[in-house]
Amino acid sequence: MRVIKKFFITGLLIWVPLAITVWVLGLLVATLEGFVPSFLSSQALFGVYIPGFRFVLVITVVLLTGVFAANLLGRSLLEQWESLLGRIPLVRSIYNSVKQVSDTVLAPNGQAFRQAVLVQYPRAGSWTIAFLTGAPGGEVAAHLPGEHVSVYVPTTPNPTSGFFLMMPRDHVIELQMSVDAALKYIVSMGVVAPPAPNAASATPIPAAPAADL
Repeated sequence: MRVIKKFFITGLLIWVPLAITVWVLGLLVATLEGFVPSFLSSQALFGVYIPGFRFVLVITVVLLTGVFAANLLGRSLLEQWESLLGRIPLVRSIYNSVKQVSDTVLAPNGQAFRQAVLVQYPRAGSWTIAFLTGAPGGEVAAHLPGEHVSVYVPTTPNPTSGFFLMMPRDHVIELQMSVDAALKYIVSMGVVAPPAPNAASATPIPAAPAADL
């Protein structure tokens, strides 16, 4: 009986990650294909169903849009388009907010989610992994004494939801692990531990002071 249980668990360890990967990819493809109107489907254009046609069409449109926006004419038209959206009250608020977030997160030279850190949350003595997203600015920064940083604390096992916190810099410990390794550690609920840094390259990390949470 133990042998059967061992083989069954071994089979699960092989199939579960594969099944979840296929499910996530299928969900992503289905979501992207949902943006393509029916008159641009392969049935409407060619009279035959072509698997993945809408997905390839979305990727092609995004790529061509990037190429078009990279030249002077494209940037000029894009500025006029954004100016037009900026005149519509409700659309302006939503579009500007989403654009600022996407520009920060997706920008090649951006610093969002480029550093994994260790913070005390939700109370002093409880530690979790977070990601640096920048520094407080504007009116908020004026009310914060000393140097603060903005961090995103993801939830487990779904890191797409979480909490936005502004913490004193000396309450944050920067980690040497990569963002990918940190995400694996979070999603696996601590099961998949990241490798320890090399002793030669590791630098001493001072203990963070207790936070008033």
